[in-house]
Amino acid sequence: MPSYNRLILMGHLTRDPQLSYLPSQVAVCDFGIATNRKWSGQDGNKQEEVCFVDCKMFGKRAEVIQKYSLKGDLLLVEGRLRLDTWKDADGNNRSKHRVIIDNFEFMSTGEPKPKEQATPEAEDDSDIIPF
Repeated sequence: MPSYNRLILMGHLTRDPQLSYLPSQVAVCDFGIATNRKWSGQDGNKQEEVCFVDCKMFGKRAEVIQKYSLKGDLLLVEGRLRLDTWKDADGNNRSKHRVIIDNFEFMSTGEPKPKEQATPEAEDDSDIIPF
């Protein structure tokens, strides 16, 4: 029977992206995204639900996310869901779902800026091309 594993999420980064490298020198970027859902209950009270999602991206684009994104930035990501399993320090089996990102788009207003130029006093950076 065929199956399909595809996710599209848009949310704000919950922390600055963390970059590391595999022994093969492939870049790996770990970050979290928070998505919000708001609605009015049957009693008319407004309610909100927040979902925190851990994400991982590989390759050159992982370096781009780390270089041009900060906590709070809005990202649109597309990827697949993966279940990671491991044993903790006490020998207990642990697991966690994570989204492996294939594609992304910066959704924040304006052009993405390198972290060293992310201050409001930054000079004109209209000639910077992030990719």
